Amino acid sequence: MTDPRFHPAAGGLVPHMGITLVDEGKGWLEAKMPIQQHHLRSGANALHAASMIALADSVCGFAAGQVLPDGAKGYTTIELKSNFLGSASDGTLIGRSEADHLGRTTQVWTSTVTHLETGRKLALFRCTQMILY
Repeated sequence: MTDPRFHPAAGGLVPHMGITLVDEGKGWLEAKMPIQQHHLRSGANALHAASMIALADSVCGFAAGQVLPDGAKGYTTIELKSNFLGSASDGTLIGRSEADHLGRTTQVWTSTVTHLETGRKLALFRCTQMILY
């Protein structure tokens, strides 16, 4: 069964980008995104940076949602840092997030975007989530 957070009927950016859940556990989450034409830069055969950011922020956010402190109602990204190491024009991206800090007011997550077919790391991210009460 498809995870409702990633289902096209949910609307929003995640299903539009083709991001689907691979696996998750307490303090981590992994999703994939097949590279499509709308993920590429205009006039270039390379990923748009925002495509990788969408994947990285999504895996951090969905992972944050599964480990909210008692009484929390949600989360929102308040900071995202990115380092781009490479690009791709086809294949599938894997985004994996892991918790670095799980506090009552903030969470800090690290996310890596990897090209599935080559195993190359394409980007590294650090994301801070503010916990909403």
